Amino acid sequence: MKIAFHGSNAANFRAGLEALLDDRHTIIDLSDALDQPGERARFETADVIIGVKLGAAEPHPQAARLYHAPAAGVDTIDRSRLPATAALCNSPGHEDAIAEYVMTALLLRHVPLPRADARLREGHWDYWAGRADALRTELGGSTIGLLGFGHIGKAVAARAKAFGARIAVCNRTAVPVGGGAEASFGRDRLADFMGRVDAVVVSLPLTEATRGIVGKAAFAAMRRDAVIINVGRGPVLDEQALYDALAERRIGGAIIDTWYTYPSPDAPVTHPSRLPFHTLSNLVMTPHMSGWTTGTIRRRQQTIAANINRLARGEPLLNLVQ
Repeated sequence: MKIAFHGSNAANFRAGLEALLDDRHTIIDLSDALDQPGERARFETADVIIGVKLGAAEPHPQAARLYHAPAAGVDTIDRSRLPATAALCNSPGHEDAIAEYVMTALLLRHVPLPRADARLREGHWDYWAGRADALRTELGGSTIGLLGFGHIGKAVAARAKAFGARIAVCNRTAVPVGGGAEASFGRDRLADFMGRVDAVVVSLPLTEATRGIVGKAAFAAMRRDAVIINVGRGPVLDEQALYDALAERRIGGAIIDTWYTYPSPDAPVTHPSRLPFHTLSNLVMTPHMSGWTTGTIRRRQQTIAANINRLARGEPLLNLVQ
């Protein structure tokens, strides 16, 4: 088969793929813009395409039997441009990395190591045991709310429970109480859920149903000392509502990893929103890094290779989206 890696993101999963394949295939590397001689024709005639973007700028992949996203999200892939013969698959594999990011963010709110270190270097013993004003809270005494209970939500739950935290879940489909959660809510009870927890971890994909689902009413329902962490998609949190809740200090804070504006070739240095989030002191900002680890690369590459092998053998594919 002819296998095409389209763009710089897909190229991260290219090295070493041959060693994971059962058969020899023709593997080609294509630029993001497909503007090099012959690239558009090679895109159109590839049997398998690994990529993260399929829209009006890309030609129809007429010969594709498999379009494989080397990521969990497929919201940048226009499925109407795929031929009827093509399957669409994704590659999660990032849940362990993201769960570690979430636990780090949560723990640092209870164990302020950077602040304690900085102050002691100045000679100040702000967190010295025995001082009444140096008492900290514990993650194990909190309730963690998981908005979304897929791969990421389950991985976060397992780690948070190991610290003794209680788990509440808000999900599109019902999660039985006791099945990893002490409390369960449907999305129709989002406000109740938001008001019941000390930290909200958002891991929802971006769909028409989830766009802006965490809006003004949801933020208003949160406890004033509660924190929200977004490792799903930026627009799941209403941009203006999030900014207002933080700027007006109606919630305790936020850790945001997924955003509203991303760098482009024309603007490689850019703030992640049209709003001045970067001026807020109760916000930790990271550049969509939570799932990007060597382990994620390895697991996703293994999934891609497994599906290529399955396609060659005529077997059912893994992680079938369409």
